[in-house]
Amino acid sequence: MSIVQWMLFALLFGPPLLAAEPVRSPVSASISDLRFKDIRGLVRSLDDFGKKRAFVFVFTTTECPLVRKTIPKLSALEREWTPRGVQFVAVNVGPQDSLRMMAGQAIELDAVFPFVKDTNHSCVRALGVERTPTVVVLDDQRRLVYRGRVDDQLRLGGDRPEPTRSDLERALADLLEGRPIEVAETPVDGCLITSPTTSVTGPVPTFHKDVAPILYARCVRCHRENGEAPFALLDYAAASSHAEMIAEVVTDERMPPWYAHPKFGKFQNDSSLTRQEREIIVNWVRSGRAEGDAAEASKPPEFDQTGWRIGKPDLVIKMLDEHTIPATGFVEYKHLALPYVFFNETWLEAVEIRPDNPAVVHHCNMAYVTTKGAGEETFITGYVPGGQPMDLSRFDNGLAFQIPKLAGLGLQIHYTTTGKPERCKISVGLRYPRRPVQKQLRHLLLDPHRIRIAPEHGAFPITSTKTLDRDISLLGMFSHMHVRGKDMTFYAQVPDQPRETLLQIPNYNFEWQLAYELAPGTKRLPKGTRVEAVAHYDNSAFNPYNPDSKRTVPYGQQTYDEMFNGYVFFVDEHEQLSLTVDPRTGAVDR
Repeated sequence: MSIVQWMLFALLFGPPLLAAEPVRSPVSASISDLRFKDIRGLVRSLDDFGKKRAFVFVFTTTECPLVRKTIPKLSALEREWTPRGVQFVAVNVGPQDSLRMMAGQAIELDAVFPFVKDTNHSCVRALGVERTPTVVVLDDQRRLVYRGRVDDQLRLGGDRPEPTRSDLERALADLLEGRPIEVAETPVDGCLITSPTTSVTGPVPTFHKDVAPILYARCVRCHRENGEAPFALLDYAAASSHAEMIAEVVTDERMPPWYAHPKFGKFQNDSSLTRQEREIIVNWVRSGRAEGDAAEASKPPEFDQTGWRIGKPDLVIKMLDEHTIPATGFVEYKHLALPYVFFNETWLEAVEIRPDNPAVVHHCNMAYVTTKGAGEETFITGYVPGGQPMDLSRFDNGLAFQIPKLAGLGLQIHYTTTGKPERCKISVGLRYPRRPVQKQLRHLLLDPHRIRIAPEHGAFPITSTKTLDRDISLLGMFSHMHVRGKDMTFYAQVPDQPRETLLQIPNYNFEWQLAYELAPGTKRLPKGTRVEAVAHYDNSAFNPYNPDSKRTVPYGQQTYDEMFNGYVFFVDEHEQLSLTVDPRTGAVDR
């Protein structure tokens, strides 16, 4: 048999040829930089951590069982080694893990160090990582000096009672004490990392047939002419020209804005996309942004020509004068009283705060004001970009809000600059009930007031609780913090029952302060239930919005200080008012 014949025989009948394994970065390799996204979807790098003596990266997913067991070990090490200049970072590599799920894992496992997302697995490739929960250590020159396990205790098939060798801790001790690292690489028994797919499977989506219906249902309320968003998405040309950005924010679940963890609670105003909707949009972008047949186009939604999202108001109250906003700089909060007094007890079914220049209004809160002033119990509603006006008809239970006799309305306005001088005037639209009022909208405010957030703390915890004085039906929750706010979770502790998570906002965003609404009757809480809100604040230098990470932060109205507002909205479970309201005035017909 000739050599050629032998080669043919070997190819046809010999053992299969294995693909060459990718070359891993060797220990001692220099790492120029790493890029990843933080919990808010911002692209970050090693430089954002500043100068450190060492970096410890642990690679994670939300589903790997060894990750759940490893994070508490790293939290204990973090408390010991962070004062010595070591930065710990969790790097999520799960293709199906959203930023919200990643941020929620940090809360669940009580980890204070940053959790970031390696969306394209560039960190995986740069550091030569194959499994979770591999840990990688870089020195102060960004050389890879250790890669492997935390210790030898944890295995997929079973754990030792105690570790016999603490590999990561030994490596850190060697590094910081200037010794050669005794064991620079160890095996990791964990979950193999799956690379994200970039291929398009199934039929190729087209704009008119597949994408436009999603945009019309989910996006164009803001993305339209004179809407709150910076550009419209009502036609193919507009969507195609912003396609890559749309794919990114949809993949990150930054748009449409929604921050409730999907594991806890069901909310009637959930604006998030389903996984199928996200895949359709992303596949449309990846496959070339096909327009498709215009004959298959859906009809774009029509919007109220009055510009009011609650429909035509029964009463419109306007500021007397418009405000001027400078081109740049910090704008102090504005407080003003609207020129109107309610001479009778008045009931409202819908309230909308409407700025004529939405681009300059970060948020606006409204409360009624009596001769006793305004307090936490007088809050009515607020305006935030992307949020909904208060329309109690959505609850379909005869719900209305009561304003006392001889009260007025006050606004607290937070303006933001746009790069050029601006002007703004705010109007408030009120709509009265057309049906008998059965229940009064009520709320309690969880707010500890006296807070002092420690400097350089990545997840400073603050808690506030109140006990219900009646049986209630829960209708919604709302969180307000400033730029150090990281997350807030609402709990209910019914006597003699396990504590229940009502809502978790794992990656709170100061730019998108949303209310989370429950359908009436879906969550009842008895008298004596302790309602609790737990928030964490990122006062570290890694927080890109932090004005000063070295400052102990007090309570204050301005954004350079902090607030803790956990609103809980409800109705009295047993209340039946049966009030007939004059639809022209909102006053009760006596």
